[in-house]
Amino acid sequence: MELMGSTLTATYARPKTSHFLPAISTMASSYRNPQPAMAMNPSANMWRTNTYFKSSSTVPTPSSMQRDNLDLVRAKTMFYPSNRTGLSTRYTPDDWYKSNISNYRESEASRNSAERLRRDTIRLMQDRDQLTRRTQESTSKNIGERLNDVVFWRSELSHEIDNMLTEIAALTDVKRRLERALAETEGPLQVSQECLYHREKRMSIDLVHDDVEKDLIREVEVIKSCQERMRRHLDRAIAQLASNRAAQHELERDISDKVTAQRIDDRCHHLRNTSDGIGYYRGIERLDPSLSLPDSWSKFTDDNILHSQSERASSHKLRDEIEVLLNTTSNEMWNQFNNANVAFTNRISETADAKNSLQTHLAKTLQEIFQTEMLIESLKKALRDKECPLKVAQTRLEERTRRPNVELCRDNPHHRLVSEVREIEDTIHRLQERLMEAENTVQTLVKTKVTLEHDLSIKSNSIFLDQEKCMSMRKSFPSMPRLVGYT
Repeated sequence: MELMGSTLTATYARPKTSHFLPAISTMASSYRNPQPAMAMNPSANMWRTNTYFKSSSTVPTPSSMQRDNLDLVRAKTMFYPSNRTGLSTRYTPDDWYKSNISNYRESEASRNSAERLRRDTIRLMQDRDQLTRRTQESTSKNIGERLNDVVFWRSELSHEIDNMLTEIAALTDVKRRLERALAETEGPLQVSQECLYHREKRMSIDLVHDDVEKDLIREVEVIKSCQERMRRHLDRAIAQLASNRAAQHELERDISDKVTAQRIDDRCHHLRNTSDGIGYYRGIERLDPSLSLPDSWSKFTDDNILHSQSERASSHKLRDEIEVLLNTTSNEMWNQFNNANVAFTNRISETADAKNSLQTHLAKTLQEIFQTEMLIESLKKALRDKECPLKVAQTRLEERTRRPNVELCRDNPHHRLVSEVREIEDTIHRLQERLMEAENTVQTLVKTKVTLEHDLSIKSNSIFLDQEKCMSMRKSFPSMPRLVGYT
């Protein structure tokens, strides 16, 4: 009968640890685990399981407490060698052989594991060395591709900068022409205003709102309208130049960054394991100072180029508009200038014709005045000539009134003398009336002469203002090339 404390097999509560060499004595296995497994007492295992894993799961009952106490007593009785019989041993020969075989197997397994580890490590080093070379080659290739991309975008930026510089120079030239054309309009505007000012010096009836004045006012309006449009386009040209220079600045800053990046990437591309200047930078792989991704990087440069192209297109369109504006304004001002000159010519011709007519009428009036004055002198002489016959007739009648008595007869001579006196008096009266009419006519003719002379002076003044003052100033009107900005 076996005691409860005897051990049939070398059973352990946990697996034996592996060692390269077997234990020196059979007692060494007992040092590995001071407590043998309780194979013969399942209740002890149950007690340990309940103790370790179920100590706080449920509240114990009296019956369970009794069973646990009994298992505890048995376990304590089992673990002490004093409780064993004197004839029992700790291990059997089978245990000894099995222990040796186990140690051999562990030794072989350890050697196999070491050999396998050595082969795997060598293969790992070879694989990692190849992987490192491939990774470095791939990285160099990627840097080379990146360099190609940088060179491509740099060339695109350089080409766009050249185009932008050409466009800025062209727009600047057009802007200068526009400024010169705008400055050239000041002269014609001043001339037109001076013409209007001089024509205000016309006198009396000649101060009319004629076609010349209408064309001069229209000329001033046309010039001012052209100046306003030129100023608007000049402001647009200045703003467009600022936008072009801003786009050029962005392109130059981008290409400067590209040059720096190309220099850095080119140096990185030529770095080798034997290159100078390589070193350790601990934690550099965890640092990510990137501000862009490849897509956003290329999009940034592409956006800059597209923005520059858009600004160049706007600038080219503005240049075309300024060219059209210069041609349009020059044609409008020149046409209006010609219209005003034609109106001046017609008006001067009309005034000259009127002056010639006035001179003709003045000459005729002077001739008529002279003849009328001669008539007045003739009438006065005729009146003087009628004085003597009247005196003779009246003296006869007076003398015949002195005839005595019956001789004072109303005879035929008396009737004839009375008739003669009356005829002479009637003649004198009619001559005096004609004399008065002639004198009134002379006065009227003199007034007409004064009026004609005054009108002639007005016409002469108008011709002087239009022909000498205005037309002489209008000879300085700028030519067509100067109106479009060419010197």
